[in-house]
Amino acid sequence: MIDTKDEIVKYFKSGFKESKNFKIGIEHEKFLFDDKSNKRLDYLKIKKMFSALIEFGWNPIVEQDNIIGLNKGGKNITLEPGNQIELSGDKLNNIHEGCAESQDYLFELRQVTKKLGINIVSAGFDPISKLKEIPNNPKQRYKLMTKDMPLGGSLSLDMMYRTCGTQINLDYSSEEDFIKKFKIVNSVVPISIALFANSSIVEKKQTRYLSYRSKVWQNTSRGGLPKIFFDNLDFEKYADFIINFPILFIQDGLKYISGKNYKFSNFMNGEIKEINNRLPSQKDLSTHLSTIFTENRLKKYIEVRSMDTCGWDCLCSGPAFFVGILYGNLNEVYELVSKWDKDKIINAYLEAPHKGFNTQLMGKDLYYWSSILLNLARKGLENRDILNKKGNNETVFLNHLQKRDILNKGGRNEIIFLSHLQKIINNRTTNADHMISKFSKNEDLNELYDK
Repeated sequence: MIDTKDEIVKYFKSGFKESKNFKIGIEHEKFLFDDKSNKRLDYLKIKKMFSALIEFGWNPIVEQDNIIGLNKGGKNITLEPGNQIELSGDKLNNIHEGCAESQDYLFELRQVTKKLGINIVSAGFDPISKLKEIPNNPKQRYKLMTKDMPLGGSLSLDMMYRTCGTQINLDYSSEEDFIKKFKIVNSVVPISIALFANSSIVEKKQTRYLSYRSKVWQNTSRGGLPKIFFDNLDFEKYADFIINFPILFIQDGLKYISGKNYKFSNFMNGEIKEINNRLPSQKDLSTHLSTIFTENRLKKYIEVRSMDTCGWDCLCSGPAFFVGILYGNLNEVYELVSKWDKDKIINAYLEAPHKGFNTQLMGKDLYYWSSILLNLARKGLENRDILNKKGNNETVFLNHLQKRDILNKGGRNEIIFLSHLQKIINNRTTNADHMISKFSKNEDLNELYDK
């Protein structure tokens, strides 16, 4: 049972790994549209898609007789509130493995979506649909969240139903290692928003934002970038933070109970009558940690959550960037960001969705800091020097969107990534800029769909 702060600290410490055993987990979401109506997929068609994916060895995940996801090995395909789908990848050793995993998934997904007349959109925010047009699904917790989330954030339902992101899960070896990594990932949130901005079109119109997704998350219940995250946060301080954080919901058997009247401290003190005053288990703690929607968060690993979803040809660049700075070059990056003022970081965080690279931080714009950090990430990946079968190290994944060659080997497409982030830095144009340029010419919806 989790009835003391020490139990929570012990939970975090159970995530310690030796650096040689560090893993990488990649999660990414996609929007799905019917190719005839240009409407978001309803649950009936989602079920058909899941059934088709079962032929590739995926196994159904069922809740109250409804299929709500799939798993295969250490991978899961989960269903988000508006029927976005998310691949939660396996725990892998390097970016080569992570990118191969994503490409296997892409191959299977393309076979099924082509057969069923489904279009995929890789963007941070739904560029087409109005909120009222988006269907839901029978996952139980989403009904409760749809009711309670708007109470604490004006754009919470937009977050649930109209956003897609990319998440990277990374390990720590000690509490000191966690403190450094968590300070870095929170300090670079404005840079991450600017570099990976990919949500400029909303309801078929150009917005004033490069990352409208980030704007939404800043106005989402339980989200944001708390000031305490910059204070060399250790496990005890994070435990205090989550103990005093409101509960979103409690799962009690097959039922989901609103937690809007309670903090986790009430749960730990046996003060919740609706569940007969029982104490939280580790599963309850894990659920609570997963329903705190800050830009980064702690479980038994660090979740980095500040990036818009991007297209398949740039999917590996975000993980490569963060692996480079956190696994390959931690101390040099920490030395850099530890000199930044937290109030200036938070101000840059608030401005980055709109201003992108033109946002100011510590007297320089985010283009400057992105260039610096990209070089540090590249150095970190060179330090790791993990090679694929062709003799390339992980730096190849920092290079995105310059060229994409598709080779057909044994009936399967293999996408070779050559340059992405370096192209963004060289040309000062993000995915959002490319989308604005393409779509604004003729406002053709086909420009929004993955090719």
